[in-house]
Amino acid sequence: MNLFGKLSWAAIPFDQPIVMIASALMILAVALVLGWVTLKGHWPYLWREWLTSVDHKRIGVMYCVLALIMLLRGFSDAIMMRAQQAVAAGGAQGYLPPEHFDQIFSAHGTIMIFFMAMPFMIGLMNFAVPLQLGIRDVAFPTLNQVSLWLTASGILLTNISLAVGEFAKTGWVAYPPLSELQFSPGVGVDYYLWALQISGVGTLMTGINFVTTILKMRAPGMGYLRMPVFCWTALATNLLIVAAFPVLTATFAMLLLDRYLDFHFFTVEAQGNAMMYVNLFWVWGHPEVYILILPAFGVFSEVIATFSGKPLFGYRSMVAATMAICVLSFLVWLHHFFTMGASADVNGFFGIMTMIIAVPTGVKVFNWLFTMWGGRVRFTVPVLWSLGFMVTFVIGGMTGVLMAVPPVDFQVHNSLFLVAHFHNVIIGGTVFGAIAGYNYWFPKAFGFKLDERWGRASFWCWLTGFYLAFMPLYALGLLGMTRRMQHYDNSDWQPWLLVAAIGAVVILAGIVCQLIQLVVSIRARGRHLDVTGDPWNGRTLEWSTPSPPPAWNFAVLPSVTGIDAYWNSKQSARAHPHDAAQAREYEPIEMPKNSATGFITAFFAVVSGFALIWHIWWLAALGALGALVTILVFAFRDEEEVEIPAERIAQLDRRHQAEVTL
Repeated sequence: MNLFGKLSWAAIPFDQPIVMIASALMILAVALVLGWVTLKGHWPYLWREWLTSVDHKRIGVMYCVLALIMLLRGFSDAIMMRAQQAVAAGGAQGYLPPEHFDQIFSAHGTIMIFFMAMPFMIGLMNFAVPLQLGIRDVAFPTLNQVSLWLTASGILLTNISLAVGEFAKTGWVAYPPLSELQFSPGVGVDYYLWALQISGVGTLMTGINFVTTILKMRAPGMGYLRMPVFCWTALATNLLIVAAFPVLTATFAMLLLDRYLDFHFFTVEAQGNAMMYVNLFWVWGHPEVYILILPAFGVFSEVIATFSGKPLFGYRSMVAATMAICVLSFLVWLHHFFTMGASADVNGFFGIMTMIIAVPTGVKVFNWLFTMWGGRVRFTVPVLWSLGFMVTFVIGGMTGVLMAVPPVDFQVHNSLFLVAHFHNVIIGGTVFGAIAGYNYWFPKAFGFKLDERWGRASFWCWLTGFYLAFMPLYALGLLGMTRRMQHYDNSDWQPWLLVAAIGAVVILAGIVCQLIQLVVSIRARGRHLDVTGDPWNGRTLEWSTPSPPPAWNFAVLPSVTGIDAYWNSKQSARAHPHDAAQAREYEPIEMPKNSATGFITAFFAVVSGFALIWHIWWLAALGALGALVTILVFAFRDEEEVEIPAERIAQLDRRHQAEVTL
């Protein structure tokens, strides 16, 4: 029996210089960061204030930091793919061998969907939703922390595959039979499955946490139809997570049983059904599209209402449209495989449902436009991202409705037309929404605004780069180019791919502008301080707190009397200044104590995941035991909360009130 299972020195790809250089750069970057933190003596602060924090705001910020790091990692894969396809025409083979190219496009999709887009949206929800609800934290703070660190575990396992072993060569969907042991005998598919199983458990716990929080923990007076639209989209998103992610977990579990214990759920030679994997995957997969886009819809609703200086047009219709999308998203999954041979009735039903689900989305677009109509629109960076989204997403939506027609889908299925459509809605919707939310809530999180000039430069590079990078792919799809091609013989395609590569470089310039924006903003933060807590003249309750908010969010829980609770309170204070000046009564507040549970559990999850990938069974058992002991220690803890004295709360609140008055 080999003590280290399948793991040996042969797992490190010394014969692949590109992989080794990329691995060395990644390890060097991590080492430099760790070294800098050590030299500066920041470890006690990081451990106390961030790594063990159960504060929803800090957890939200850490989610967003993970997402931004993975944006860089996933985009590096995109640049490599675009560069390869730009040069690999005719007799030229390019610089990436086929097996490496396969890993790159698989890692790109996996990272961007599971480890960039989802953490970014979950981070924004973590930060803003409890503040908008007028409460002090989520329902289960420590569970929230565990969710974050399990997501980080999946990210770490995915990146370990770059240096030790390989990643899946199956695409981000990992369809059988290609993902079965017979055709993928290496550890790549195992890295994919265990990374997503571990992070998926964290995502499911997030869904349970936020559904409970929104349904049961609103401020006094905040009925469902007084919640901000972002809270409604967060509720719909997390209902989808709770309903859809168990399907993905079960599907991956069946594929793992096929690979590890010779089950035959999806293997054709033993009467398994590979098509059933595709069915189950997209039962999760299309709700996942709305898990990504619905929070972005909420961000745009908040941004457009705030910077138009008026209430959101058609609030109730916006809520109805959100919940309609939540329900209808489970009735469209089969449009992902119209070509499987289903009957015309089945294809027709799913085609019609796909067209119908575009209606509530159209309602939202018109509501945003009508909100801006007649308002005094301030064209800040978040508004630019919102306008860019509306144009870009509508184009992507129209191509989606086009592909909802089964005969059209038969022609463009598995072509670059599909790739262009998917990126059209994910980049133009989710990514634009994430960056709009990042710019919008940044001053609330850190107490100073981001630089507008570099923010505008980033937006225009992203918008221009997107159209250069993906509009040519629509044309290539209609010309017959399929996706995931490492090399092609038709040289007529190359000019289109050269333009797409130029577009990717322009997007890279946009990412660089974002990094510069952050550095410039930090250095000049003295000029952009947010001393009032309300830099945008906001409408919802998060803007009533200091920037950054204290751990307890609100010194006294607000009483809500209508939609746009903070806007109403500001108008009331102006109309009745004597009432606003009345003394507030402060009481001690109990807050949950910091905990290392999430960090330690995630460590053992990585150990178990890595061991299961390489068949190191004793180490997998130790990792599972360590995680169990960590959870038991937390369950039997003596002290759950720490009390914040009323004097401290009063001091900070009075200082904030004085700053607002000034």
